[in-house]
Amino acid sequence: MTHSDATPAHRSGTFALGGDLPVHRLGYGTMQLTGPGVWGDPADPEEAVRVLRRAVELGVTLIDTADAYGPFTADLLLRRALHPYPDDLVIATKAGFARTGPNAWVPIGRPAYLRQQVELSLRHLGVDRIDLLQLHRIDPEVPLADQLGTLAELQTEGKIRHIGLSEVSVAELTEAARYATVVSVQNRYNLADRAAEDVLAYAERQGLAFIPWFPLATGALAQGDGPLARVAAEQGASPSQLALAWLLRRSPALLPIPGTSRVAHLEDNVAAAEVELTDEQFEALAAAV
Repeated sequence: MTHSDATPAHRSGTFALGGDLPVHRLGYGTMQLTGPGVWGDPADPEEAVRVLRRAVELGVTLIDTADAYGPFTADLLLRRALHPYPDDLVIATKAGFARTGPNAWVPIGRPAYLRQQVELSLRHLGVDRIDLLQLHRIDPEVPLADQLGTLAELQTEGKIRHIGLSEVSVAELTEAARYATVVSVQNRYNLADRAAEDVLAYAERQGLAFIPWFPLATGALAQGDGPLARVAAEQGASPSQLALAWLLRRSPALLPIPGTSRVAHLEDNVAAAEVELTDEQFEALAAAV
């Protein structure tokens, strides 16, 4: 048994990104390892380092980050905490957003900008090749062929292993397939917001990973005597754990990446991989929205 086989994250199952890059399905997202407005350093950088190291100890093998987080704050913390990286750790990152200040996000898909950001990510993360590079947003001012063409060029150069997209429609995914081999899609999807159901269905049909961001949103479901509170009582689990357990049960293509800046919260999240919903509990939660 390997170290990871005995860990909570291992219980979430595995998914092979692009068919050749296996990860435990319950991952970790770094966006909260920054200051307010996803800008600058976190209030407690030492705790951020502890969170990243603990995630790996718990068996997390997929860490999702982005050049825009900080910008580069999360990447530099990742390198400080985990470099040289464990052999089974897959780092997924993104490019395509300029940051003009706290809470400000400007899509830029010009080829020169994307190439610069990928080169900077390689340097900041301390790697020769990015495992999964996701276009953070499609820039409506630049032809998609130019944006994905740049990533495909970097892939040919050996600087990117796999390419993904973020916040896209089925039509955009279909068009994207003309310019590059896309292995993942990262859209908002959670128990309380399933607007991207058609994208999930497409991902399942095409063998793509669907990386749901904001996976812990439960909205009003956690209040009072609602179904989430009832199932939480039955399971002895937190609403956040149930939200993650529901996603893991919903589709084998889903790879949730809950983020946090505290070790205790991280441990609570990863323990969701050990929560097994009954059919009745799963259906009750699904029907609640």
